[in-house]
Formats: sequence, structure tokens, C-alpha cells
Amino acid sequence: MSGRRLATTDVKNANLVSWGGLALISIVLALAACAKHPADKPASIPPLPPPAVGGGAPPVVRYTYEVVAVWPHDRSAFTQGLAFRDGVLLESTGLNGESTLREVEVTTGRVLMQVPLPREYFAEGLAVVGAKAYQLTWQNRKVFVYSADTFQRVGEFDYPGEGWGLATDGRRLILSDGTSRIRFLDPETFAVVGAIDVAWNGRPLPELNELEYINGEIFANVWRTDLVVRIDPASGLVRGVIDFAGLLSPLDRRRDTDVLNGIAYDAAADRLFVTGKRWPSVFEVRLKPRAY
Repeated sequence: MSGRRLATTDVKNANLVSWGGLALISIVLALAACAKHPADKPASIPPLPPPAVGGGAPPVVRYTYEVVAVWPHDRSAFTQGLAFRDGVLLESTGLNGESTLREVEVTTGRVLMQVPLPREYFAEGLAVVGAKAYQLTWQNRKVFVYSADTFQRVGEFDYPGEGWGLATDGRRLILSDGTSRIRFLDPETFAVVGAIDVAWNGRPLPELNELEYINGEIFANVWRTDLVVRIDPASGLVRGVIDFAGLLSPLDRRRDTDVLNGIAYDAAADRLFVTGKRWPSVFEVRLKPRAY
């Protein structure tokens, strides 16, 4: 979801959040929570506490990154969902009248195949299970199902609430809706088969956006920040936090450049891709653990 609200209310220049040290985490995210929000978006991001010392859950690992490669990206694409399949990226782009499902060549950014959504739909997260691609909508309470090979629509389901991010563990679909709750769904019926509440040291973490399932963890963009959290899919506990501050150069930003959003993983080659809404690049990155 996320940037959609910024775009639809012309609040396009909200500051991205980052932290350079442990002492700044609570301060920075507290400022984000107090920032001006669109009328339909409550100021719900709580300040994140530091990792607990002793007892309880294991400490949260903080990660930085190194850039392995930079690939072109259509900077008009309001990226809401990203997935890697058979050597190409599948991308869901949002905004009413601009929403699409796309197949994109990684190294050139060239759109190989594309289908638009009717103007009344605002597309959101995207996941591929087998030969089917599932595309959420933000407030239309509908998910569209396509052939991942041809983009022919083969079905649709209704669901309650909003749709933000979507991923899969290979068996279930994993859905975020802007709250701290993540739901697991049956891809054949879209029925809820489980749920977790995401928390950092016992405090709810809302505004989870685009999702990707990577090596037994759920990666989630935290809207309006430069952060991606790594979530235990069994407990909902945050295991790690990746700070992508500085990934997009200030020289590559324009007035319509929006937030970090979009995570895709090439499991066969162990490659991680990230991008953002109306970003000119897709970045292949390698994560680097960093001690507190």
C-alpha cells in the first residue's frame, strides 16, 4: 500500500526514515509517527524500542547492505508488488488509472508483457504460486488471479479489509493489510488459514507493506521508512531490521519519487532485489549484519 495515500492526497514529499545508530531508532520513528498524515491514514507507527537486554527473545539483528548491481527501472511505475520468476521480474503497479501487472526484463528494465487494470482498481501486492499470479487491490477488497505465463485472468476472490503486500511460502499466500497483523491464505480459495501479529519486543509493528518470503522468514517494507523487517512467520517476532538509507542517491530523486517499496528474491541464484515507487533503478543487494 503506502505511497498510494501520499499520491492520492498530494502529500508526496514525506521524509524517508533512517537510523544511523541504536540511540536514534526510537527518535526517528517517533518523528515519523508525528508527521503529517493523509486524512484517511491514522498516525499509527509507534517508536520502535531497542532490543531487550537479557532474558526473553533473542536480540534483533540489524543489517546494512552493499549494492551488487544496479538495473534500469521504469520510473513512472508506482511499484506495489515485486516477484522473481523464471529469470524475469513480475511487478504490480498502483494508482487508479495507472495500475498494471507487468513482466519486466531485469537487466534492461524493458516491459515484456503488461495488462492494465480498470480505472476503479488500485493495484497492490503480488505473489506467484505455481503457474498463477495473484494481485491484490488496495480498497476494492478483491484479488485478481492470472496465468503467470500469459497474464490471462483466470479468477478472482473477495476479501475483507485493505490489501497491501502479498507473498507466498510456496503453500500459502501471505497478506498484509496496513495493520500489524499478517494473514495466511489458501491460494485455491483465499480463505484465511492462519495469522500472526507482528511485534518488536512485544510492541505491535503496523504499516507493513510489500512482502517477500525468503529462507523461512517474511521480509516486509515498513511504509514511509527506509526499513525492511525480517519476521518469524511462526511467532510474528521481528528477527532482523535492514536499513536501506541512502540506497537511492539524492541525484536520482525527483518531486514524484516516492518511498522504498518492492522486494524480490531469486532463490536459485540467491539474489535479492529491491526498488521503490517511481524509482529509476532496481538494486541487487547483499545484506551485511552489523553489531549494535
